[in-house]
Amino acid sequence: MQENTVVLLEANSAVVTQLKEAFAEKGNFILKYSGDDGDEGIKQILAIKPDLVIVSMFLKGTDGCSVMRAVKRELPNTKIVATGMAADSFIEAAINAGALYYLVKPFSIQTAMERIVELMDNSKEEEKEISMPKRRPMSIEEKISEIFISIGIPPHIKGYNYLREGIKMTIENPYIINSVTKELYPSIAKKFDTTASKVERAIRHAIEVAWNRGRIEAVNAIFGARIYLGAEKPTNSEFIALVADKLILENLV
Repeated sequence: MQENTVVLLEANSAVVTQLKEAFAEKGNFILKYSGDDGDEGIKQILAIKPDLVIVSMFLKGTDGCSVMRAVKRELPNTKIVATGMAADSFIEAAINAGALYYLVKPFSIQTAMERIVELMDNSKEEEKEISMPKRRPMSIEEKISEIFISIGIPPHIKGYNYLREGIKMTIENPYIINSVTKELYPSIAKKFDTTASKVERAIRHAIEVAWNRGRIEAVNAIFGARIYLGAEKPTNSEFIALVADKLILENLV
């Protein structure tokens, strides 16, 4: 069992105690440092070079987002999990700063550990796959997720799953893209037990998050042409059609 070194920056003493106990029970997570000061936290992180950093949005001195940006800049392979209140602005800020997961407070320690273990296991699997000369063919879900990660659509927002489902539906039935409002959104809404209007808004938000992160070059690289420039954004149906067409042409279905 491979060990994962951890730095925890958290002001809530109860959360610190619970996470310490959870890491100890797991056995393969070694907590190297915990504190509630952002400035000191950055120093410790750069010295320890941990596999995982858990950062609260609110700390003494330097705030959580600044800590995350420093980690992302200096230690790009270190995984970051952010914690904070359930506000879209905080979640988006954390993802933009480099967090791979955002745990909404108050969270259960069991849920937190499930997400952390999943994150670290996935990263180890990615490292193994890179070193392997042969890889199994990617599933359509994996390929869509890879595209989303490349252009900056975080998995924590509702639009991520709605978009993925819409792309899969369009691959299976390309003509559905011509009836986005009457067929595609209602079909997605039915699957996720929500409304078509909420699906439309969530997908729009997911696309806006990606464009606000400024990854236009990544978008153009994926689609093989300079499709978008500057702040120009695709409509929901344009984006879904682009990704679906790309995957169909690559014979991934």
